[in-house]
This record gives sequence, structure tokens and C-alpha cells, in this order.
Amino acid sequence: MKLGITQTLKVTRIAEHGVYLGDLYPDKSENGDITEADVLLPRNQSGGLSINDRIEVFIYKDSEDRPVATTSSPLITLGSVAVLTCKEVTRIGAFLDWGLTKDLLLPFREQTKKVEKGDRVLVALYTDKSNRLCATMKVYHYLKKNSPYTKDDKVSGTVYEVSGNFGTFVAVDDMYSALIPKKELFHPIPIGAKITARVVNVLDDGKLTLSCREKSFLQMDADARLILISLKSAGGFLPFHDKSSPEEIKERFGLSKAAFKRAIGSLYKASEIEILEDGIRLTEN
Repeated sequence: MKLGITQTLKVTRIAEHGVYLGDLYPDKSENGDITEADVLLPRNQSGGLSINDRIEVFIYKDSEDRPVATTSSPLITLGSVAVLTCKEVTRIGAFLDWGLTKDLLLPFREQTKKVEKGDRVLVALYTDKSNRLCATMKVYHYLKKNSPYTKDDKVSGTVYEVSGNFGTFVAVDDMYSALIPKKELFHPIPIGAKITARVVNVLDDGKLTLSCREKSFLQMDADARLILISLKSAGGFLPFHDKSSPEEIKERFGLSKAAFKRAIGSLYKASEIEILEDGIRLTEN
């Protein structure tokens, strides 16, 4: 019998408060006796069962830290990842609704951002040092690497970690491992945000590299519209040009310098703007 997973067990004995379940194929001890641990399936879920009947159950621990079986299906199982809702926050952590009577603890130390009541958070299920089931927002090692996606596919996912060194980590479809590299980020994306992105590369280990921008020739029109809107709101002139620093351009437009130059080049060819030594200006029609 294993904690945290759905499994088929058999009825070993019947009691007033329910039935006890054991392994279908229990181990034998050295002296030949069958060693068979029992777990309770409460009476309100065990009606009509007889000795040796088989039943599929999920095993977790009750409020007194005792293993207990249930026929209910949890929203998450051991080693898997799911988005769960926070029901309350206490002095020991956040408690999540995972579809069972006893809520699931998300300890403070396993939170990558402050969780509040009503938040929906991406978590994995693990057993702690005391062999209790708990949730963690540190899901990197629980995500799959066998996604069906290929280069240039559009994908959706949840941001679960932000690294100053690497970029923004995303769980595509809330299950596959992906990264938006730092160089592809022009606006900060908070943990928990739902995003849509483009697959730039599928690495040898199956992890996805993403970008929130289209290919340059497709993105250029959107960037050009952004610059036009900025120009109009600024009265027709902006002090940005070929010599402007990448940092200034990124802060003002959220674009790389290369993307900015492509966009203003397109606007210039379309006679939408003039490119001056000290900036860009809308053309007078």
C-alpha cells in the first residue's frame, strides 16, 4: 500500500466504523507469516463490501496523522502537478482544496510567492520528512519533458518561477517543462501568470524554450503599431533613435534595440515617420 496514489486493495476485516483494507499481494516475512498492514475505509464509503472484495481507493492521512482510504478521487496525486485553490492561510502555511475532506497543506517554505485565500496555485504533491502528504510550488523536478510540441507551435502555461540568471520558468499545459530565456523577456511576468507563447526550440532533453514574441517578420507590424501609438500620445515626437541605448529602448517600449530598429525602419519606408538625429517624428500628412 502506498500513500498518495490510487490503488486497488482488498477487504481484510470488517469493523463497526468501516472496513479495513490490505494489499492484494502482501509480502511474506522470514517465518512464513503474511505481514499485512491495514488501512481504514470509513463506513460511509464501505457499504456492501465483504471480506476479500477488491476496491480502488486513494490513501492519505487524516487529521490525527493516521493512514485512511477514500473512494473519492483527489485533484492531485503523488508526484503529479495541478492547479489548486487556496481555502485558508494559517500560521503554518496555506491549505488547498484537493477534493478530499482534509485540506492539503502548502507550507510557507514551499511557496515561491505569498499565497492568499482564493488564489489558484500550481503545485506538486510530495511526502515530507514525516511521511505526510504536502504541496510545493517548487515544481521544476515534477514537470514532464515529453511534450507533443515542436518549433513554432503556440502553447499556453503557468509561470511558476522567475530567475534573474536564467529567465522565467513556465509549466506548459501545467505539466511540461519550459523556459522563457532572460533575453526574450522585455516585461516582467509574475509567478502565477497565465501566458501564451511560441516554441522557439525543443532541447535534447525534451524541455521547451519559449518566446512571448512572434517571429521577427510577423512581430514587426505589432511593434510598429506600438511605436505609432507612443508617438501620437507624446505629441508626435520621441527622442529615440539609432544611437539610443538598448536599456532606454527596453524601458520605454519593452522592445529589444533590434526590434525597435526594424519597426522604425518599416514605419519610415511606409512614410509614417521621419528619422531625425535626435529622435523620430510623425510625418505631416
